[in-house]
Amino acid sequence: MEIGVMFWAGADPLAAVRQVKALGVRCGQLGIPPDLPLAGAAPLLRTALDAEKFTVVTVFAAYRGESYADIPTVQRTVGFIPRGTRHEREERTLEISDFAAALGAASIACHIGFVPEDTGDADYIAVREVVRRVADHAARNGQTFALETGQEPAPVLLRFIKDVNRPNLRINFDPANMILYGTGDPIEALGVLAPYVISVHCKDGDWPSSAGVLGAERPLGEGAVGIARFIDKLKEIGYTGTLNIEREVEDQSQKWRDVAAAVKLLRTLTA
Repeated sequence: MEIGVMFWAGADPLAAVRQVKALGVRCGQLGIPPDLPLAGAAPLLRTALDAEKFTVVTVFAAYRGESYADIPTVQRTVGFIPRGTRHEREERTLEISDFAAALGAASIACHIGFVPEDTGDADYIAVREVVRRVADHAARNGQTFALETGQEPAPVLLRFIKDVNRPNLRINFDPANMILYGTGDPIEALGVLAPYVISVHCKDGDWPSSAGVLGAERPLGEGAVGIARFIDKLKEIGYTGTLNIEREVEDQSQKWRDVAAAVKLLRTLTA
């Protein structure tokens, strides 16, 4: 379980890679901002990765118009659920799959939005078909397509994955998201979803204080996840992938201090 960091692509690929590598890690997950032009970006980033001997294990898609302000807003704006942006976001995801292939990344991932529990719901059916098409495109690029956890209970996500029925459809398991959205105990959920988990985020947070609000993200080890229990559960299920630290906070100085502390904590827990 090698330690990695989730970071975002920007105007200076080499500086971004070096900032992460300075933490003493050699791999991570790369987020693609929705406004980042992909044309011509892959060769520059590939050059930076090769120069620094750094491996991107997953490329994440994010989309224009998404907001994580609160749970109702997430339901309205995130992933493939909003009908008005569904086609545009599908096309962007296919482009990101091609972009990731140019980097040599073996997996792409995203939030697909809140999956309706009713399998006969029109949005459920439409999103299922989008996910099938994206998974098929990723397969042609030799990639897995990982769905991020958190916006629905583990049994609902598991049923959806089985319904999509694509061999390369997998899960990026984020334990904090289960807590932030109030959708279930992450350790229990990891047990349910274990056969499909291809990558994980190491992130922490507290439970929501009231209905409709998101819980508060916390530095790793300071929230309700129980990171030591999480690592133990990963060992129990035989997980051998990377441990990708994710910290989402506006203050960038604070973010990188917290990420550096998380690297040290994970080294202790995995020693």
